[in-house]
Amino acid sequence: MNDLLLRGGRPWTPGAPLTTADILISGGRITAIGPDLTETATETIDLAGALVLPGLVDSHCHLDKTMYGGPWIPNSGGRTLSGRIANGEGRRRELGLPSAEYSANLLAAMISHGTAHVRSHIDIDPEVGLGGVEAVRAAAERYSDRVDVQLVAFPQGGLMNRPGTAELLEAALADGVEVIGGLDPAGYDGNPTGQLDLLFGLAEKYGARIDIHLHDRGALGAWQYDLIIERTRATGLSGRVTISHAYAMGELAPEEQRRIAEGLADAGVSMVTCAVGDAPVVPVRLMHETGAGLALGNDGIRDLWTPYGDGDMLRRIMTVAFRGRLVADAEIELALAAGTYGGARVLGIDNYGLGVGSAADLFTVTAETPAHAVVSVPTRELVLKRGRVVARSGALVAD
Repeated sequence: MNDLLLRGGRPWTPGAPLTTADILISGGRITAIGPDLTETATETIDLAGALVLPGLVDSHCHLDKTMYGGPWIPNSGGRTLSGRIANGEGRRRELGLPSAEYSANLLAAMISHGTAHVRSHIDIDPEVGLGGVEAVRAAAERYSDRVDVQLVAFPQGGLMNRPGTAELLEAALADGVEVIGGLDPAGYDGNPTGQLDLLFGLAEKYGARIDIHLHDRGALGAWQYDLIIERTRATGLSGRVTISHAYAMGELAPEEQRRIAEGLADAGVSMVTCAVGDAPVVPVRLMHETGAGLALGNDGIRDLWTPYGDGDMLRRIMTVAFRGRLVADAEIELALAAGTYGGARVLGIDNYGLGVGSAADLFTVTAETPAHAVVSVPTRELVLKRGRVVARSGALVAD
């Protein structure tokens, strides 16, 4: 007997017609999709024409920094990168960060909004050590049957300019952290060759992925994109390297944007954009046209960097579409694809989507079209993780 039969939904796959179909689920996977399926299941749910979307992928957040669900803390970080880093480190102990409880609070909210996969950057430095890894792992374990969490060992306070951090990053990888992170190799660390040598060397040694925060603007940012592209080609790490934020990409001249996007596509380097504040957004249309990988993330949520955010990736997709001036339905769907299939590509998720054999990670909303869902950000009526209903009407279901 099959586990679950979803009747009369409208599953979305980028580029495919939107038609009514049933979805049969067994063993946590989709086993059949089509109109008027004749198979039976232990449970049947009538979707009544609801739109069915694949589980959202938050490809860039900071679960270790969040104070979600805690008391209101007025922001004191200022507006400079160095000031925010110093403020965040200086107040960690006072505020009990990193906190497994706060991280779990945020994960619960993400799940209720339909997020199935999360990549979280975890601060690692000589003061906090691997405490953030321990806290986020504890939170992820609490909800391991409802969301998958991938960790990034992230040297937020610097790498080459901070003795002891490189050894801690390697210790994190040896302990099973899946991704190694970097931060502005030139603009903050002041040693782009040294940082990239270290990151790519450790990634090769441990079979890890790479995700580099790159806030540097203008020609300095573009120059570092070329460095990362060249290093990815030289090491054969195609498909395993990501540049997060990539602010410069959103403000370069169109011909330079296209040159870089084509280089990214050829080398197998992806970008993640978060549409934070007034920071430039990676051009969604161009990345699609060139075949370059693009994913989206919420970045900081209710932490010492920002008091904003609710963990809703669909709202973040809407923000990216709005900031990118995506107005036609097909354009808005590009942002939705980046927040779903694009994220799966960056995280290396196998069997993702709404096809036979895919993991049954999905959610439903009442919306006329996918673009309508993005713009209206409706309540997630039904959220499934590996074929199990984990949330209804925007709230977690009891175990």
